[in-house]
Amino acid sequence: MITTTARPATDLGFLLHKHPERVQEFSQSFGTATVFYPEAGDERCTAALLLEVDPIALVRSRGKSSPDFSLSQYVNDRPYAASSLLAVALADVFRTARAGRCKARPELPGAPLPLELRLPALPCRGGPELAARLFEPLGWEVDAQALPLDEGFPEWGQSRYVRLTLRGTARLADALNHLYVLLPVLDDGKHYWIAPDEVDKLIRAGEGWLHGHPERGLISRRYLGRRWALARTALARLAELGDETEEELEPAVEEDAPAGESAADEAAAAEAEAQADAPSEEVSSEEKAPKKTPLNVTRREAVLAKLEELGAVSVIDLGCGQGELVGALLARPRFARVGGMDVSSMALTIAARKLRLERMPDSKRARLTLFQGALTYTDKRLSGYDAAVLMEVIEHVDPPRLAALENVVFGHARPHHVLVTTPNIEHNVRYEFLTGLRHPDHRFEWTRAEFAAWAARVAGEYGYHVAFEPVGEDDPEVGPPTQMGVFTRDQRS
Repeated sequence: MITTTARPATDLGFLLHKHPERVQEFSQSFGTATVFYPEAGDERCTAALLLEVDPIALVRSRGKSSPDFSLSQYVNDRPYAASSLLAVALADVFRTARAGRCKARPELPGAPLPLELRLPALPCRGGPELAARLFEPLGWEVDAQALPLDEGFPEWGQSRYVRLTLRGTARLADALNHLYVLLPVLDDGKHYWIAPDEVDKLIRAGEGWLHGHPERGLISRRYLGRRWALARTALARLAELGDETEEELEPAVEEDAPAGESAADEAAAAEAEAQADAPSEEVSSEEKAPKKTPLNVTRREAVLAKLEELGAVSVIDLGCGQGELVGALLARPRFARVGGMDVSSMALTIAARKLRLERMPDSKRARLTLFQGALTYTDKRLSGYDAAVLMEVIEHVDPPRLAALENVVFGHARPHHVLVTTPNIEHNVRYEFLTGLRHPDHRFEWTRAEFAAWAARVAGEYGYHVAFEPVGEDDPEVGPPTQMGVFTRDQRS
């Protein structure tokens, strides 16, 4: 169930494209999905999605491809608990809402709403703690209560099911996409064939949040049914396309092996699956090659090395996102003062969690300043630093607003050094899976000549000189994947 108290609350009907006064049914290959409104008023409105799973239809939908002849394929928890089947129904029934579109009221989808999401019974291998690990970094207040095996026999202990309630303020499209991805992750099972296009579905639904999620490794692996080859593909795409992502296949906290499956069995299954997915010996041997350092890690290391080379003692990360560079700066005592600014309050909240501010020693906490702000408005909090970093930031700014950013950073803040990194669009041809720009939020990507021309103009206008360095493998034909401009303020200015 989805509840909002934003007045008029019945606007929820416009967002979901489902009229509050109607009961609507939608056929699925495994049953029927029904949408209705238990309550619909100006003060409070609730939409419910009820999925009635037909176990017989579910078996028949698999055709002759399933070798399972056990009774469990007919008698299971699918009709009674939320699962990947609910995620499939949600994606189908609320397709337009997930895309953030509303023709009747185009201004509604972009506005965050106070929301409450409730799932009365959800399989959760990992318990309430896992639910919190997955949803809290996204800004949700999580209430996950383990359900007993039988209320009449409390000594039997807890079941693997939880009653989950999420409360927070978010765009409805984001909330639906969070559920679409994370329901099968919590269940740790997908009940339909997992094809390679599931990677594309994961990347699309995770746009704007998955690449920075601290549990992205676990999410990718479980969402893709523990198919290691697909998980590697998904994580590689996140690492290359996400501005600040690390390629992590294993989860941050080690999972327990599934019931009846030892760690050795799981490793053997992973190896067998990788071999089965490899189309030739050449690919199989390639997979055994040393793991390539993700571009975002290479980029961060290049920025840190350059800051040390320049002798900077105080550094501010402009557009700090979820705090990866800030954390790396704090880990090096030579940086006595570290600042982080971002326009997104949610990103800063996640950064605070990842940096563990509540447990950070006082001496380290005293070196750090995190604050919200926009690079297109002058702000005296940006001044007084030896160096400022714009790491994969400028390409997110609409070109007409770049002049305002230039004035704020180079004209008013005026640090001694400014490090700017941005994608080299010429290198995009080296990414076989890439069509268009590297990230959906990029407003542009520059060639090396375009970046050099922009940097030279800005340096000349504001009294800096600029040098250029490649980041990543410098391809002799198309150049490096990332280009870095190092601006140094002229002594006279």
